[in-house]
Amino acid sequence: MESQAPITLESVDIATILKTLPHRFPFLLIDRVINIRSDFSGIGIKNVSINEPQFQGHFPGRPIYPGVLMIEGMAQTAGIIGMLSTGETERPTAVYFLTIDNCKFRKPAGPGDTIEYHMSLANRKRAMWWFHGEAKVNGVTVAEADVGAMLAD
Repeated sequence: MESQAPITLESVDIATILKTLPHRFPFLLIDRVINIRSDFSGIGIKNVSINEPQFQGHFPGRPIYPGVLMIEGMAQTAGIIGMLSTGETERPTAVYFLTIDNCKFRKPAGPGDTIEYHMSLANRKRAMWWFHGEAKVNGVTVAEADVGAMLAD
């Protein structure tokens, strides 16, 4: 990993996320990112609402936020951290998943929950980042995974 002074951003709001990631409703799965420290770490925030389309079928009578969407939220958080750490004004047009490893779902999350995606850098090579992520609700880990992402034009 390259040695450089860490760039710390207090918070990235939804307007910056929309400028940075190509994802849009209904597949933009983070609302903001806080505590960004260069490409080393950051926390993505997702406020889960009953009005989201996945709850129409997952599951009627017992709405559960799908685990696969938590993993995507981790990847989007990692994408924001990686893209903003480059410091470039011309951003790559896409962030692609490379890997999902060591994925575990521990507890369900649902409407009314705020999911925090705690992402920390595991490795970096050129425009590729690998992060360890933990999805937490009220400080309790509900899912975890190692995800890899690549920035591309």
